[in-house]
Amino acid sequence: MKRLLLFSAATLQLASAPLATAAGRDLAAEVRKSERAFSKTMADRDLKSFATYIAVEGVFFGTGDEPPSRGREAVVKKWARFFDGKVAPFTWEPEKVEVLPSGKLALSTGPVRDEMGRHFGNFTTIWRLEKDGKWRVVFDKGCPVGEGEEE
Repeated sequence: MKRLLLFSAATLQLASAPLATAAGRDLAAEVRKSERAFSKTMADRDLKSFATYIAVEGVFFGTGDEPPSRGREAVVKKWARFFDGKVAPFTWEPEKVEVLPSGKLALSTGPVRDEMGRHFGNFTTIWRLEKDGKWRVVFDKGCPVGEGEEE
């Protein structure tokens, strides 16, 4: 009976520990780092690097009635306009990151800011850990800040 109680207590402790793989990786930190590097490609005006963060089958949702861009090539073609000019038209920063217990999918979300730093929207990105060990975007959607949400 004592062994069963000790085993149950140990199992509960493991269940409440921060999510990491058997190798001790902090997956949420990896996703946060990937999201920040992804955003940096916009600041650096580096469309080629931007493309490396998108899964081959990635889907980016448009605004309003605009259909989503499906596939890395379509996304890059659609987003190329945001890389024109010397100054990035917007930036984004992850505020929250959640990783599934399987360690294969993650969600990041946070504010989108214009070139003056004003919060005008929010993003939600779904990341997938791919076979090469890199996190890539499989779904991405931005939305404007709703009434009462402006900073």
